[in-house]
Amino acid sequence: MKPVDLHTHSCKSDGSYTPAQLVDYAVSKRLSAVALTDHDTIDGLDEAISHARALAAAGRPSVEVVPGIEFSTEYEKKDVHILGLYISHASPVFRQKLDEFVNSRINRNIRMCQNLQDAGIDITFEKLQARNPGAVITRAHYASYLLEDGYVKSRQDAFSQYLGDHTKYFVPREKVSPAQAVALILAAGGIPVLAHPPLYHMEQDRLDRLTASLKDAGLMGIEAFYSSYTNQDERDMRRLAGKYGLLLSGGSDFHGTNKPGLDLGTGYGKLFVPEELLEQIRQRRR
Repeated sequence: MKPVDLHTHSCKSDGSYTPAQLVDYAVSKRLSAVALTDHDTIDGLDEAISHARALAAAGRPSVEVVPGIEFSTEYEKKDVHILGLYISHASPVFRQKLDEFVNSRINRNIRMCQNLQDAGIDITFEKLQARNPGAVITRAHYASYLLEDGYVKSRQDAFSQYLGDHTKYFVPREKVSPAQAVALILAAGGIPVLAHPPLYHMEQDRLDRLTASLKDAGLMGIEAFYSSYTNQDERDMRRLAGKYGLLLSGGSDFHGTNKPGLDLGTGYGKLFVPEELLEQIRQRRR
């Protein structure tokens, strides 16, 4: 049985691979499917899908590209991410809502750049865009900028000094709720999945309450396999899935060179997401 990877990122958000390069790498890793789930953007989906089709049309090995997205949301002052799999990304309503999210990010980034300028850093939003054409600008891009221009010695320094939530330069972005993200994914014909719950470091009762509320809102899956999970994490996610009748999903959260040591399909070496999970997701979608 071949593996799949249902959580990956390209250079259209904060990954380092182009969408076409991601497809080629998935082929080389012998995955049967890869979901491109960039943060709050679908800009890489057409490139990835068309490249995979071109490979198949030329009689070369290819891979199924699952059109996806990862929404950054907020629940009780905690960041919570919702994946959308098999979204109809050409939907006009869906694209309109995404444009609203992008505009929110732009306004936040302009303010953050001004704060960093006040700290003596030669940075503007236009310069960030010029270095990362077509990408949705995230704090990872700021970290690269500060490191490349010698303002910090490491990406960790960039976050501790300038980009972290508790620094005076950080500007929080207006976020949608997890339930709103679930509703938007459903409206686009997709499968909403709660991403990597153990990373939120919630108490069990609180996570259970979140999962129950999202199930009521239409949540259909939970990420039960993930690069950094312990065996206990996986058991806990399986338990939640069983309790609320949720599909199992999983992925590496691959970012290319922006997350050293974390590989596509295998995570930190032990990840394996069986393709039968994707078939169950397809059946639920049908």
